[in-house]
Amino acid sequence: MNEPQAHWLADGRRLHLNHGPIDLVIEAFGDAVEVRAAYEQAVGRFQTILSELVEELPALRRPAAAAQRVFTGPTARRMEAAVSPLAERFVTPMAAVAGSVADEMLAAMIAGRRLERAYVNNGGDSALYLALGQSTTVAIAGTGHGFADRVLVRAEDSVRGIATSGWRGRSFSLGIADAVTVLASSGAAADAAATLIANAVDLPGNPAIKRQPAFELAPDNDLGTRLVTVEVSMISPRETAQALQAGLMVAEDYRQRGLITAAALFLNGANVLAGNFPDLRSDRLRSSDQTKDLVHA
Repeated sequence: MNEPQAHWLADGRRLHLNHGPIDLVIEAFGDAVEVRAAYEQAVGRFQTILSELVEELPALRRPAAAAQRVFTGPTARRMEAAVSPLAERFVTPMAAVAGSVADEMLAAMIAGRRLERAYVNNGGDSALYLALGQSTTVAIAGTGHGFADRVLVRAEDSVRGIATSGWRGRSFSLGIADAVTVLASSGAAADAAATLIANAVDLPGNPAIKRQPAFELAPDNDLGTRLVTVEVSMISPRETAQALQAGLMVAEDYRQRGLITAAALFLNGANVLAGNFPDLRSDRLRSSDQTKDLVHA
């Protein structure tokens, strides 16, 4: 395994941290002395975060239950805490690994510091810090509009994490969502929920969907013999609406239970929203109320 790497991106403001599968972009804002100290703390924490996870990897790949298990590392504990409330469906702590790493790195970054705002972006799954009176904008993935669709998050909002999952992403999915973006109180919570909502956007048995056992694609994957989506051919508008509705039901359940703030689900050029996206800068996204008309049209 290579050693942890740290270098500045071309803009000289963002720090890139890489070690094995972990690939982070971090940025802090505020007094220059405080910002420099925050970066130093982040680099220091990054030295061991992957090795800590590897030590507990076998247990992290096993299914979660409502009763939380005991893990040694703080990132592993974040992962377990994020998936335990969702354990009525099959899920392992690995569903929250990217968001949990982002949360852990952000916590190290801001510890004892006086920053205005900061973020840790772990391959699109991000953790946010906002001091009183601060705000930031985050892009919604999967809309097909590049970075044009954005959400303004203020310090007074409950959102401190954003994550995206789907069969086209870097991780396997049991569903067919092109993307599901979730806003939640932490990166770990957003990551776990996005994974399971994306799994629920599905058309079981539909011949247009090609699936393959996860272990055939990655022998050490936590999904084992479960079938993951590898191809989605043409599906009709009605089938698209049906699949989105299945995912929306899960998203609304999580929202009503207080596990997420909002979710945006995307499939085959259509989209639905669960919850309120604060100051959504797009007129192209469909609200969950409109979904009922789409489904029953």
